[in-house]
Amino acid sequence: MLSFIPEPQQRSWRMVTRGRLQLIRERVQLQNQMESLLEEGRIKLSSVVSDLLGASGRRILRALARGETEAEVLAALGDRNLKCGHAALADALTGAMEDIHCQLLGQHLDRIELIDRQIEQLNQLAAAQMRQWQDAITRLIEIPGIGAEAAQEILAEIGPHAAAFPSAPQLASWLGVCPGSSESAGDNHSGRCAKGNRFLRRLLCQAAQAAARTKDSHLQSVFKRLVVRLGYVKAIWAVAHRICIIIWKVLHNGERFREFSEARNPRAVLRAINHQLKALRRLGYVISET
Repeated sequence: MLSFIPEPQQRSWRMVTRGRLQLIRERVQLQNQMESLLEEGRIKLSSVVSDLLGASGRRILRALARGETEAEVLAALGDRNLKCGHAALADALTGAMEDIHCQLLGQHLDRIELIDRQIEQLNQLAAAQMRQWQDAITRLIEIPGIGAEAAQEILAEIGPHAAAFPSAPQLASWLGVCPGSSESAGDNHSGRCAKGNRFLRRLLCQAAQAAARTKDSHLQSVFKRLVVRLGYVKAIWAVAHRICIIIWKVLHNGERFREFSEARNPRAVLRAINHQLKALRRLGYVISET
């Protein structure tokens, strides 16, 4: 189909969600740079702490940035319930951080804290702008692999009703998650997908990988059936195509996702939905318990 130009309100949603995505990418880049600084200083904190920027990690990193070098003192800043234990943490913090490393580490931490505040502001702004479409967002998060922020991005890119797309195949074609059909004399010379909307292509690829790991779900069974014949990459894109079709039906037809797999525990489905509802509440939505 031709280029899709959304309404002004939806364009403002896009500015917020795409701006948040850019901040998240910058945060990841800064975290990788911090990892490199620690590696140069022979500090192996990320090998014993699951979240480098968690509560314990931040306390330790701030102390390192101030110039603290004593491993035992640094290890004492970690929570008592860390799985690695005090001895392993102290061993990982035995290094040789120089002044330049400490100064750069402090700057990186300051920038990450600023980015975290800006992301939270954008979260609140997105929730305020899309609050009237809360029902559509809550229906989207029922789809395996789609979280709260992903649901907001979907609404920002295709609209709350997907009204610009008369059919699910047209939406899939616009997003670039359907195989190509370059045929000549009955032979298909290329099955490569079109470029499509790069924001939603990324999102659907991530959602498909998450859905493929959702235990006993219908989408996981689809992935397992296709991966043997098509390989991992093509099977993931096939699942992404299925999710695209589901998204269109949820938004355009106002339907709810129904799990077709009888093997999946209904309690597990409810726990997953409640987990995403809690995420929506953190973003600023007012939603009652399911």
